Amino acid sequence: MSQAPIFHNFDKAPTHVAPFSHAVEVDGWIQLTGQMPTDPNDDDAPLAHGVEAQTRRVMDNLVIVLEGLDLDLSHVLSCRVYLTEFKRDYEAMNRTYRAYFPQDRLPARTCIGVTGLAREALVEIDMVARRP
Repeated sequence: MSQAPIFHNFDKAPTHVAPFSHAVEVDGWIQLTGQMPTDPNDDDAPLAHGVEAQTRRVMDNLVIVLEGLDLDLSHVLSCRVYLTEFKRDYEAMNRTYRAYFPQDRLPARTCIGVTGLAREALVEIDMVARRP
C-alpha cells in the first residue's frame, strides 16, 4: 500500500519563484522541483553571468534540497535539464554538470531546449531521487 505524499519545503533552499514544494516524496521516491540559478541567501541578487556559473548555482541549490532530505547526489536516478540557448550552451553546461557526479554513476538524463525560463535564466534542472 502506497504512503501519502510528503511535501517538503526547506528554509535553506532558494525561495520559490512559483507555487510549488521543493520536493515531493512517496514511498521513498522523490521528485525535486527544478531549481533556478538564484542565490538562496539573497532573492534580489542578479543571476550569475553565463551558463557555467548558472549551472553551478542550480546544482548547488539542488544539493541544498537533497541535504534537507538527508540525501546526496549519489541518490539521484535521473535529471532533466532545460536550456534556453541549447546550441550555444550545451557543451559548457555539460562540463559543469559532469563535475558533480562520479563518472561511473551518472544519472539518466534528458536535456531540452526551451524558449524561456523564469527570471530569464539560462538553465533549470530537476531531479528524481530514491531513498536507500
